Amino acid sequence: MTLPNLITIARLILVPLVIVMIVNGRWDEAFFLFVAAGISDAIDGFIAKRFDMKSELGAYLDPLADKALIVSIYITLAIIGIIPVWLVIVVVSRDLMIVTAVILSWLMEKPVTIAPIVVSKLNTAAQLVFAALVLGSKSLGIDVAAIMPAAQIVVAALTLASMGAYLALWLRHMAG
Repeated sequence: MTLPNLITIARLILVPLVIVMIVNGRWDEAFFLFVAAGISDAIDGFIAKRFDMKSELGAYLDPLADKALIVSIYITLAIIGIIPVWLVIVVVSRDLMIVTAVILSWLMEKPVTIAPIVVSKLNTAAQLVFAALVLGSKSLGIDVAAIMPAAQIVVAALTLASMGAYLALWLRHMAG
């Protein structure tokens, strides 16, 4: 168990806390915990690379923690009516497609390795920035209604582009 893995596990533990804060309308705490999770992601990555503490467990845990945070926040924000359900469907569908492809590949004895690609990194960044925008606007009382439609479109477009790119890679892998 490396220090970066412990930090990642702590980030996973923050997920239900952020959700409880959102559900209870405690926007300052939700925003603060979300920012703490984001900072911890940067810190564990830096430590893993800088001090050669990369591990196989960390390679699985880190994206799992990121996705647990994003998916949980998006679902919760949609349930309480802050963001549109269609956006959550797009975001969650991408992740379900990737997980399904990996499982199907494994079952067909053609395991595939899913490595981050540029559009995937842009997608994750856009999803995180959007969540920060929503939580930050609630916490700080800033009206962001004018930019929300554009922000939602950017998130949806990058999510669909990432989904398409991974699907194309998976189909090539399965055909090969």
